[in-house]
Amino acid sequence: MNFTQEQITEILQDVANEKDGFNKIMKLSLEVLMKSERKLHQEESGDYANGYRPRFIKGFGKEIGLSVPRTRKGDFYPILLGILRDEDTERNKLIFSLYRKGLTTEQIGNVYEDVYGKNYSKSQVSFLMKESREEIDIWINRSLDSHYLVIYVDATFVSTRRDKSVSKEAYYTILGIKEDGSREVISVVNHPTEGAGLWQLEFENLKERGVKSVGLIVSDGLTSIENAFSKIFPGTPHQLCVVHFKRNITKLFPTKLKTQINDELREVFRLETSTDNAVDGFNRLQTFVERWVSKYPLLRSYRNERNVYYFTYLRFPASIQRMIYSTNWIERLNRDFKRVLKMRGALPSPESVLFLIGSVAMEKTYGCYAYKLSVFCDVEILKSKNRNE
Repeated sequence: MNFTQEQITEILQDVANEKDGFNKIMKLSLEVLMKSERKLHQEESGDYANGYRPRFIKGFGKEIGLSVPRTRKGDFYPILLGILRDEDTERNKLIFSLYRKGLTTEQIGNVYEDVYGKNYSKSQVSFLMKESREEIDIWINRSLDSHYLVIYVDATFVSTRRDKSVSKEAYYTILGIKEDGSREVISVVNHPTEGAGLWQLEFENLKERGVKSVGLIVSDGLTSIENAFSKIFPGTPHQLCVVHFKRNITKLFPTKLKTQINDELREVFRLETSTDNAVDGFNRLQTFVERWVSKYPLLRSYRNERNVYYFTYLRFPASIQRMIYSTNWIERLNRDFKRVLKMRGALPSPESVLFLIGSVAMEKTYGCYAYKLSVFCDVEILKSKNRNE
């Protein structure tokens, strides 16, 4: 039968006005195009038609079943299926993005039904994210650069379900400054607790993944962490976080003295100075302790010679001291982790937590961390300083 253009338009309008009419038109159109493509394939290859196989796509608020033509040799693949596969990939990316933004698997299933007309159960949503999980695992264990100008290390604690109980577990993160001045998260890993021995395992892991040298490490004041790092990367300068240190000291004083104590500590930990050194800084700390220790005996612990590590930043040029005297950068990253995790309560497994924080870390590395550090300081100064150490 031959129809005029006007008759075809009228027929399509009638079908479109029926219930689920647009999906019927879509189904017919796609199947006709695939049949035509198979016919051309047969003419070119001498292959034979061999029935159909089912394929499901998302239409206007509903799932549509297509009959995909196949051939006897099995080497016919309609171009349209490639396009539809790309759509599936994009939808899976949407599911992953919604999960990363804080929605639960149940909420994602409901959103998916609103947009595409098909509801996925919590287990189905988890299955659809399998490819994303594999991608995150590969990224977490990727090979690394041979040298980093600076690495920042810190652990954050997350409520995690393990062996039918829930407890706060440690998630270790390492942020690196590359030689081109950009930042990247180079490690995200879980241990039930935090300790120098466990950090040493992670530093060994960095070496196994290709890191040969580090210009400077910045960490909090965890006991013996400097020894753990020096065993793997001997000779690397170590900076303990000044912000943590000052925060701990001010807790020992009454509220009425906080302003005065903070002013005195700013003088102890001078910033952006080229006429100071670590020894002088440590001596200023001892003077501060001696002035107050009779009234606040707990300050005696701050006489420890280990505290000289809080002044390592003074060995570097004034222009980069503010960048390296604390773990603030990695703490901001930990806050991003917590923002994604806080809607979920206790996660079902350590693997689930790593998947979420790993996805945030990967997004940061290829997103807002991709800009060059030279926006803030002269990277060449830091490179030069590392070469001279």
